[in-house]
Amino acid sequence: MNTRTTPAPTAWRMISQTAEYALRVVLYLAARPAGERVGASRVAAELGIPERYLARVMNALARDGVLLSARGAQGGFSLAVLPAALTLGAVVAPFDAVGQAPQCLLREQRCDPSDPCLAHEHWHCIAGGVRHFFQTTTIADLLGDELTSPLALRH
Repeated sequence: MNTRTTPAPTAWRMISQTAEYALRVVLYLAARPAGERVGASRVAAELGIPERYLARVMNALARDGVLLSARGAQGGFSLAVLPAALTLGAVVAPFDAVGQAPQCLLREQRCDPSDPCLAHEHWHCIAGGVRHFFQTTTIADLLGDELTSPLALRH
């Protein structure tokens, strides 16, 4: 009798864990009063994200102009861009290439319309829709009572 177990399939992710954390922190900050600064340790505690990891994510977002960062007793992070002007693509760009040409499903290369694989037509359409979603959906579009609660953003 075979006692080995087959590992459970992992969930397919559209974006990396890091990009997901970036979206969660931006949504969290967008739900706060405009200009309010919040420290990384507080955000990490409220969202249930490891503090050192989240601090790196937040610093990368500050370098890319998504967040403002201030040091000192009154320091912390706040949004650098109004939620209505901040697309999901801008938030995930430092971490993932969601807006670029999709990876081919059957080959280890970018999709190539001049040499399409068997899945190209369908996959390219889906990937284009995902790109469009990230390029046109703003943080303001996602704000709502159920999304802005720190408990709703915590996994």
